[in-house]
Amino acid sequence: MNIKFNNVYVENVSTVAGPFVIEGPLKDKFDKKFVDFYDGEKTFEQCEIKELESAINILLDKSHHKIEDVDFAVSADLMNQITISNYAIAKLNVPYLGLYNACASMCESILVASSIINSNYAKRAICTTSSSNMTAERQFRNPVEYGAPKPKTTTFTVTGATGIMLTSDKTDIKVTSATIGKIIDMGVTNVFDMGSVMTPSAAYVLNEHLKQTNTKPEDYDFILTGDLGIYGKELFKEYLSKEYGINLKDNYDDSATMIYDFENEDIYAGGSGPSCLPLVVYSDIIPKMKERLLKRVLLIATGALMSPTMCNQKLSIPSVSHAICLEVI
Repeated sequence: MNIKFNNVYVENVSTVAGPFVIEGPLKDKFDKKFVDFYDGEKTFEQCEIKELESAINILLDKSHHKIEDVDFAVSADLMNQITISNYAIAKLNVPYLGLYNACASMCESILVASSIINSNYAKRAICTTSSSNMTAERQFRNPVEYGAPKPKTTTFTVTGATGIMLTSDKTDIKVTSATIGKIIDMGVTNVFDMGSVMTPSAAYVLNEHLKQTNTKPEDYDFILTGDLGIYGKELFKEYLSKEYGINLKDNYDDSATMIYDFENEDIYAGGSGPSCLPLVVYSDIIPKMKERLLKRVLLIATGALMSPTMCNQKLSIPSVSHAICLEVI
């Protein structure tokens, strides 16, 4: 399902990055950095709340707005009951929509906010995401204190928080369309191989977006998937070619392979988490669009809908992906 938007624009973005991310290729492009997983707080979770609050405050400052200028907020994270978002947004006193589509949440939040703005029910919204390696690992896999070894296909959850402000006021970057994906379950049960889990849903939504918008991959300056990782990225290209006859060229990459320093950091197959894609997009892609180095970008956020409870019951892991098109006008 593709939705076209007529009056939704990107006003500004914010990025807060944590350990390992701040040593990666984008280290000089973030608005704020923190060097450890506590950042002066007592727990990993309280640190993540603090960093999400920082991302929101930075976004407001960069946009020269007060929170009263924002009509509503949409937020997502990985914690049970999207706890991080609930605590951070509660302090803003604005109408709030909390979302959960795992690592696909960035595009889902933009999709939801854009639909409301495009319908003229609101003028301005903020969409935020956060994730922390420490909070996510001990919730979804092993307690971090165990120091358990992991296979090479494992992705390393990104620590950071991001924000984007969308508005009906015209800017240089427009949200032109969104394609809603569907849940696909190919029977993968390996919790350490999210690339294999998410590849089919990412391929499906890309194919649907191209069909429904009557476009080809070469019509985009850049196509960026969320967090398939170094192995999932290659699997994605192979799957697209065999299943849909789509062959991606040099205008494609995956954010999980762009965010870490693979030569000097032990981060397995790359990044993951709801903040992986937006940290790359907001620190690197949006600035390039503002400089008109990129004019048409397709973002595909990929999400593994993993539940430790269901995995312990030997059930497979479903996945969903959503796509957002941004264009310079």
